[in-house]
Amino acid sequence: MVTFRNELTEQDQAWIKEQKLFFVGTAPLSSSGRVNLSPKGYDAFRILSPKKIAYLELTGSGIETVTHLHENGRMTIMFSAFEGAPKIIRLWCKGAVHPAGSSEFVKFQKELFPDFIDRVGVRSIITGDIIEVGQSCGFGVPLYEYKEPRQVLLNYLAKKSSEGVETYWEEKNSKSIDGIPSHLTRNNPSGWLLYKLHSWRDAVGPLALGIIAGSVITAGIMKSYSLAK
Repeated sequence: MVTFRNELTEQDQAWIKEQKLFFVGTAPLSSSGRVNLSPKGYDAFRILSPKKIAYLELTGSGIETVTHLHENGRMTIMFSAFEGAPKIIRLWCKGAVHPAGSSEFVKFQKELFPDFIDRVGVRSIITGDIIEVGQSCGFGVPLYEYKEPRQVLLNYLAKKSSEGVETYWEEKNSKSIDGIPSHLTRNNPSGWLLYKLHSWRDAVGPLALGIIAGSVITAGIMKSYSLAK
């Protein structure tokens, strides 16, 4: 039987900190868009409070989570016990992306992930405001023995320069498989402008881009009205 609660208990937090793997699920708004599920390893997950979490995101071949969160903010995080007693915990969250270089990214990286400060290829830090916590049995999940984290991705990124990573973002991470922009592409004017706007949003508040959009729409309506007269 599934049990629901509004926030993480102390027992939830202690159990989550023991897990070596978690999954992040997101989806676009379009009914024809593809649902994404990403496995995450390394020591990359942090609990900020019973109602808020964060995780560090490294550069990868896809950009689905980032694009979906920019579009709609919906995110589900799942932990599953592969050792010991069976258990599954899901976190339904309102997610936000803090791209590398933004003020919130710098703050979170320094406070939460100091071991990654000098690593090339950190793409963003993603935060989630927890809407609901769900716990279920996980009786059908097989038992696995944890060995060690893979070093392949870290070694691959360590061979790249900062400029090389940005070029990779431009070539591989500019949009999702469904064509949703990631706002991480710095090498073209429109992408760089979006990147800077999101960085500025982090500095002044989550409503900043909404205020800009509202102002542009209002100005357009007033201009159309004037022309109609």
